[in-house]
Amino acid sequence: MAKADALANGNGSATPAATKRQEPEENIFMFIPNQIGYSRIVLAIASLYYMPLHPRTCSLLYSISCLLDALDGVAARKFEQSTKFGAVLDMVTDRCTTACLLVFLASAFPRWSIIFQGLISLDLASHYMHMYATLSMGGSGQSHKKVDESRSWILKMYYSNNKVLFVFCALNELFFIALYLLSFSSPLLTPSLLQQVETQTVNPANPPAPKPSMLFTSPWSAGAMELARANKMDSTVPWILAAISFPVMAGKQFINVVQLVKASKWLAEGDRTERQKLGLPKKRN
Repeated sequence: MAKADALANGNGSATPAATKRQEPEENIFMFIPNQIGYSRIVLAIASLYYMPLHPRTCSLLYSISCLLDALDGVAARKFEQSTKFGAVLDMVTDRCTTACLLVFLASAFPRWSIIFQGLISLDLASHYMHMYATLSMGGSGQSHKKVDESRSWILKMYYSNNKVLFVFCALNELFFIALYLLSFSSPLLTPSLLQQVETQTVNPANPPAPKPSMLFTSPWSAGAMELARANKMDSTVPWILAAISFPVMAGKQFINVVQLVKASKWLAEGDRTERQKLGLPKKRN
């Protein structure tokens, strides 16, 4: 019987009694940190839906989405599920959600829209340049959060300490959330909140004004937004939050500038090295 088993493969040589078991392929997309990232996206989209007319609901959903940004990093370290996909997903989600909020602020405060447009551009440009420089100059296995102190001690301190990174990101978002709430509650920033609606005398010749729901059938119209703002909120807490978070927000923008400049110089160093290898510029007769 044993001999028959040995000749079973047709050439007289015995087959191995046991083959190496193949490990099941990991589904990177279903890692716990990435699932947290998906939930952040869902919450962010929900907050955008409520943003024009429901400031309290929007702020709550947006804040939870931002706070989960810290939880996915903890989960990645605890379950050993740190991935490049997760890092990019986290960064893209941060950039997109902040940009969407700044777009609303630009429409809420049109006089200052150029500032919010500049903040969007700086945020996207600095992070893209930093990520691209890290991948092209540091290698595909290099993380954008691993910064050599010789290049920038500010970026080294910013990215290497999770607590510092969380405080800067959280208070940066808190400042913009406070501005968002002030657009619904502060007559100082939104003078239209002081305007009073003239009431009409009710008599047969002068019928009462139609209901607001009949005036603004579209909840996305400018009139509907002003009507929602008429349901005033107390601006005290948003002003306090804005005052506390403003210095950190300003520091975050400074770090973005440093990040953009350092990444640009790093890429330029690589260009010079590459041109030297190619013997450029070539002398022409």
